[in-house]
Amino acid sequence: MSRKAITANRLIDGRVVFLTDAGAWSHRFDDAALHAGDVVEARLAALAAAPLGAQVVGAYAVAVDGDGLRPTPHGARERIRTRGPSVRPDLGVQAGNG
Repeated sequence: MSRKAITANRLIDGRVVFLTDAGAWSHRFDDAALHAGDVVEARLAALAAAPLGAQVVGAYAVAVDGDGLRPTPHGARERIRTRGPSVRPDLGVQAGNG
């Protein structure tokens, strides 16, 4: 059975975030809750029904590869989103500046 994580962008700064088991948002993919598709769909529906003051925008499910201790997001786009912008690796999250 494939596992999925939920990702979105934080409204305050646009940063990529992942939904944790506790229902909080983390900028670390390693903190993401990994669930079967039906659980993810229920959590996405709950997020869509959240009040207008939500913390994130554009939440969606991401397929996850690997079954070991270090799962990774499936696909190049999602792997890039976990690392930060690819145009200036000396700036931003990927350089340890945030």
